[in-house]
Amino acid sequence: HNKTNRQPTGRYHLFPVVYSVALVLGLPANLVALFVFIFKVIPRTSSSVYIINLALADTAILLTLPFRIHYHLNRNRWVFGDMACRVTGTLWYANVYISICFMTCICVDRYVAVVHPHRYLRFKNPRYAVAVSVLLWAVLGVAMLSFILLGPLESDPVSCFEKFAKEEWSGRLMHYSALSLVFCSLLPSVIILVCYPLAMRRISLIPGKTSHKARRIILTVLAITLLCFLPYHFYSPSQIGCYVKSISTAVAVHPIYFIFRDSRPCSKIWFPVPMTQYT
Repeated sequence: HNKTNRQPTGRYHLFPVVYSVALVLGLPANLVALFVFIFKVIPRTSSSVYIINLALADTAILLTLPFRIHYHLNRNRWVFGDMACRVTGTLWYANVYISICFMTCICVDRYVAVVHPHRYLRFKNPRYAVAVSVLLWAVLGVAMLSFILLGPLESDPVSCFEKFAKEEWSGRLMHYSALSLVFCSLLPSVIILVCYPLAMRRISLIPGKTSHKARRIILTVLAITLLCFLPYHFYSPSQIGCYVKSISTAVAVHPIYFIFRDSRPCSKIWFPVPMTQYT
């Protein structure tokens, strides 16, 4: 993000292509997921609540992509004004983090259902998931408003959310980056990388095609975490990070959707105790 005269010209062509593909594939997929889980999945469950919120967060990210596409096609010259830059930039990064948080919520929900099914009975009421979701959105809203209302960031006058001045990195950017790295990246990733393998080990005790399919889907989610979300925080978010996040936004909803879809008829996999105890 620091000021530099080096400008990788490949991003002028690569990023618009990647963002366009993510928009074309991801937006319909997330809208379909919203429709299915809001109107078709009855009764509501904690998992469906988290998936609805995950799809909302990813939809918000996708809606900012037309601005980013224009920005890169215009050779990284922002023409929509400072406030639009702050709003769309903050919306992008904030929803990246809340997407990871909701993926973690889904992971924990599935882990408890599989590994600790009797304990899961105490928390099966979707009102708990609604409360957690409201809390996450409230924290996100406060963080976004405070970041936007603190005024513009000092950077290249034609850039948007990149090439910041060194002074910004010693101020609010340092605090936001540190907090988001720990609580919205490292901690959720550790939880996902620990809980899903434990759930998969439990599922592997059950023979059959359904068990094999569930394990394959879990491996897909783990691959998304390792290849998309973690690199986002350890490489430049304006380059590789945005690239892999766009890909994950377009594809992440699918394995999560199938995990949920397969969980209801396959109670032996996700609910080792009879499903009648959960309804």
